[in-house]
Amino acid sequence: MKAAAFDYVKPKALPEALSLLAEAGEDARLIAGGQTLLATLNMRLSEPSILIDITDISELKGIALLGDHLRIGALVTHTEIEDSELIAKHAPLLKAAAPHIAHRAIRNLGTWGGSLAYGDPAAEWPACSLTLDTVMIIHGPAGERRISAQDFFIDLYTTSLEPDDILVATEIPIASSNQVFYFHELARRHGDYAVAGLAAVAKKQGDVLTDCAFTFFSVGATPVMASQAQDIVNGQVVNPDLIARAVSAARSEIEAIADITNSAEAKQHLIGVLLERGLKHMVA
Repeated sequence: MKAAAFDYVKPKALPEALSLLAEAGEDARLIAGGQTLLATLNMRLSEPSILIDITDISELKGIALLGDHLRIGALVTHTEIEDSELIAKHAPLLKAAAPHIAHRAIRNLGTWGGSLAYGDPAAEWPACSLTLDTVMIIHGPAGERRISAQDFFIDLYTTSLEPDDILVATEIPIASSNQVFYFHELARRHGDYAVAGLAAVAKKQGDVLTDCAFTFFSVGATPVMASQAQDIVNGQVVNPDLIARAVSAARSEIEAIADITNSAEAKQHLIGVLLERGLKHMVA
């Protein structure tokens, strides 16, 4: 199949793009890396009347250190994140996650903002953004607004973005000197979607972890935080008994959803496997 006919425009500035979106309404689609959108167009799962190419808009580009936050523009590619010294130093969880995203050819084109806006529950960036307490910077007809990652992901492929909104950038608190992290996903082959994955950070002092954030992905309709497991681990000495209690809590509180190749029971089991590995890694 091939895409249905559509108009194509390439604005040079954010106000122009917002004006085009407002004019076209729900018949418009934004395109940047296009790694998801092009497939849906060709399969006619999406039939917009106009494509708005935002790749020339400078406000959506770049990675910058702003005080105690990292600003990542929506157009930053997965490869830019993978290769960035700022990311490696101040958001190492993202550095660890990037190589798991598909293959290099896709990472060269796919964008940070595109992944977040699409809200795929099996994708790496939504889970990482939730773990890192990311703030989404969104521009719409009423101006700028900021939404935490916890409030951004609503349901399957559904975020708090309105049809005339543009995700411009995100801000992430920089990692402290005692922050430890763990990222891993279990997949049939490298580059495949994860059967289950975990993005985790904590502050470490000896064998004690605090400020824990454990986010699982590809197990539900959105990335899911294991809040009960976090409460069990926070401020306690990590030992086999604590790990067992945290694993049990995570499996109880997260209701996994089956996909076309993996049962809910399998995913529920893998939640515990990943958390056990993650806790052992972070205190090692």
